[in-house]
Amino acid sequence: MSERLTPQLVERVARLARLKLAPDEVERFTGQLQQVLKYVAQLDAVDSRDVEPLAHPLELTNVLRADEPAPGLSREAALANAPRTDGRYFLVPPILDEK
Repeated sequence: MSERLTPQLVERVARLARLKLAPDEVERFTGQLQQVLKYVAQLDAVDSRDVEPLAHPLELTNVLRADEPAPGLSREAALANAPRTDGRYFLVPPILDEK
C-alpha cells in the first residue's frame, strides 16, 4: 500500500461497519490496521504463481462411522429428561395465537 492509513479512513470504515469508535480507539486501530496492511503487502510481494491453492495446511481425512440402520430410542427414554410431557408427547409453550 503506497499511501498511509489515516484516522479519517479508519473512521470512515468504522462508520460503514456501523461501529462507534472513541478517539483513542481510532488512533490505536489506525496503527494496528497499518501493521496488518504492511504484512499483507509483504505477503503480496511473494511470487506464488507456481503454488497450488489449498483449503487446509494439513492433510485431513474424515473418520465417519458406517451409515447403518439402528434401533431408535424408546418413547420413555426420549421423554425421560423432557421438562414437560403428557406421557406420550413433549409439551411446549404455544408460539402461535389461536384465533
